[in-house]
Amino acid sequence: MRQAGRYLPEYNATRARLGSFMALAQDPDAACEVTLQPVNRFGLDAAILFSDILTVPDAMGLGLSFKPGVGPQFAHPVQSEEAVNSLYVPDPEDKLKYVTEAVRTIRRELDNKIPLIGFSGSPFTLACYMVEGGSSKDFSTIKKMMYARPDLLARILDINARAVTEYLNAQIKAGAQAVQIFDTWGGALADGCFDEFSLKYMRQIIDGLIRENEGEKVPVICFTKGGGMWLEAMAESGCDCVGLDWTANLGKARERTKDAVSLQGNLDPMVLFAGEEAIRREARRVIDSYGMVGAGGHVFNLGHGISQYTDPEAVAILVDEVHSYSRAKHQPTA
Repeated sequence: MRQAGRYLPEYNATRARLGSFMALAQDPDAACEVTLQPVNRFGLDAAILFSDILTVPDAMGLGLSFKPGVGPQFAHPVQSEEAVNSLYVPDPEDKLKYVTEAVRTIRRELDNKIPLIGFSGSPFTLACYMVEGGSSKDFSTIKKMMYARPDLLARILDINARAVTEYLNAQIKAGAQAVQIFDTWGGALADGCFDEFSLKYMRQIIDGLIRENEGEKVPVICFTKGGGMWLEAMAESGCDCVGLDWTANLGKARERTKDAVSLQGNLDPMVLFAGEEAIRREARRVIDSYGMVGAGGHVFNLGHGISQYTDPEAVAILVDEVHSYSRAKHQPTA
């Protein structure tokens, strides 16, 4: 979860050199550089493309900017029927070519030593930013639209789903070996609304994705923060792996999904502030919670994004413990 970022001094140096987040994200060589920084520092098992989920609505002409202390903002939020009607599916090899070029550059640099994971935001999560105009604490604007004009929101979500499908397929064609759909705000939805306004459109994306490239299967990961109550439905969406936040119990999640999918997660990122003993103990607890590897499989990860204030040495300790403990736990016996 956010391998590269503000917790790394080398990332901050690269970003300062480029001048802004968007300048960094839109420079394929620089995006490659920061993608590889955590891989080189920590010896990770996969690389995650450096980009942002809001590149897709930005390519629709909504005018994305990042303001210090505020976060992402759109100059043209989608809050009227006219604004909805003006949305379109951008060509990923046109306005988003900087992303696919970054994927190609990273793949060359990785030289197949470890796989590269691409990603996008989910249609609903993208819509949250597009309709609210930026970050929100209560999502009042999009929820008002959802309840008062569900037809409008459905049109936004359908366009987003088609855009994300093309975007992820472009990443796969460029060399991404797995892709993840981040449904960061799906957990803010009421029970019945999650399937109608979030999972439905993630299924639409999954159904349209390239699932094999370069002779290899391309796994699809779905992650809904706060989505533990909908685990079975997510597992039946067609994805290969379900990501879990730190509130879920891996062992119970495995029982509920019956090893039909892999599970990814789910250490609380705040553990990384608690010192080496706690980091190693909690990493082992997560691994033990999943149990012995079976038909599904477990990808160790944080339960959400790493804090910008995290000490990189804490991440090094975590990676070391995950590698050493999991190898010992799953070592074949004679």
